[in-house]
Amino acid sequence: MTLRLATLSLLILYPIAWFAPLMRAGLLPIFGLSEISVITGLQSLWRTDIFLALIVTIFALFAPYIKTIGTALIQWNLLDPRVQPALNILGKLAMADIFLIALYITLAKGISYATIETAWGLYLFTGCILASLALGHITEMTFGSRKPQT
Repeated sequence: MTLRLATLSLLILYPIAWFAPLMRAGLLPIFGLSEISVITGLQSLWRTDIFLALIVTIFALFAPYIKTIGTALIQWNLLDPRVQPALNILGKLAMADIFLIALYITLAKGISYATIETAWGLYLFTGCILASLALGHITEMTFGSRKPQT
């Protein structure tokens, strides 16, 4: 039951992490810093580079959420455990560094002398991704040996 609750908690924590500040960035600290979240970063990408924004949206939002839903369905015996390897691949695609690299590219295009500070949302988002990978691995070990119910 703890495994199931931990997985379901990610369905709540992911949206919080998407809106939480990942970092503060701006021109020199004396001018103030703007908070950047996954959502504000995506909004910026959609204005500047639609193709990159589409890729990042898939990897930063959809992939981890779909993987978490799939993992929960396996844990509740509503999805065949043989799907777990595909979910693991999806989880690997959902790494936070894909989003952060795209965000840094966008920042580098527009800002030459910038100050960037990490914020609590970066740790929450990274923790969600890592927890999802760990829960997927535990689910595979726990439920992977069971035969699907018919």
